[in-house]
Amino acid sequence: MTRLIGLAPLSHLELSPAEMVECASIAGFDCVGLRLIPATPEEPQRDSVGDTPLIRETARHLRDTGVQVSDIELFRLRPDTRLEDFRPALETGALLGARNAVVSGQVADFAQLTDLFAGFCELAGKYGIAANLEPTPWVDICSLSAASRLIEAAGCANAGILVDPIHFDRAGERLETLTALPARYFRLMQLCDAPARRPIDLDTLLYQARSERLMPGDGGLDLAGLLRAMPPGIPLSLEVPMSRLVAEVPAVERARRMLEKTQALLASLPQEDLFETSPAPAAHH
Repeated sequence: MTRLIGLAPLSHLELSPAEMVECASIAGFDCVGLRLIPATPEEPQRDSVGDTPLIRETARHLRDTGVQVSDIELFRLRPDTRLEDFRPALETGALLGARNAVVSGQVADFAQLTDLFAGFCELAGKYGIAANLEPTPWVDICSLSAASRLIEAAGCANAGILVDPIHFDRAGERLETLTALPARYFRLMQLCDAPARRPIDLDTLLYQARSERLMPGDGGLDLAGLLRAMPPGIPLSLEVPMSRLVAEVPAVERARRMLEKTQALLASLPQEDLFETSPAPAAHH
């Protein structure tokens, strides 16, 4: 019984996609998420879309290490989004073996957002990629119910939801809401921890989520409940930004600690709740 565990790019924003693959391989991960499109202007801007030297190097590292690409990000749907602008990133992701894209819904007009999301699903589907909405408390798709409503309205088979424990908790979600949704919506999930006490202002909420989370098992989130509620055996992507630790601990060592804590957490839970007995999916590259 195996479960793929991946390293998410927000955990190691200082690394390029090629360096992410190398770090994940050395630390013992099965797969990696790649941030081909920066989420904020403050992040490193890299030549990570198209047939660039960086992408060719990343592809070589994937071939040499056997590490898979679990997902690519971040595709923000906004009122001024032109879906065709996303085609090069989706092509690049497909070239690297990605089967999932992370999508953020940031349009207040539901009809417009539905059209955009359906269009994105259609475009991503041409590259064999699923569109996974990530609800975050500060955008329009802020909850599981909002994401589910959008998926139902768009009516696309390759649409799903990416659950992140910190966003799940900070939005005040309930496990009952999660278990009531179709299992087919969930192709992978993120994993992290955070203090049990919820921030009372937006600035602290954003800072925690983007810069200072805790490794799995080190905080107060109900990770055991979440893992039991999710479909068994789906890949886990460890998204644990810890900006203060970056200056003190090398990337590979941080990744190794995250993985060890995750493995310890999984080992502490009833295994029949967490794993499928079918073999792990084959590498796509």
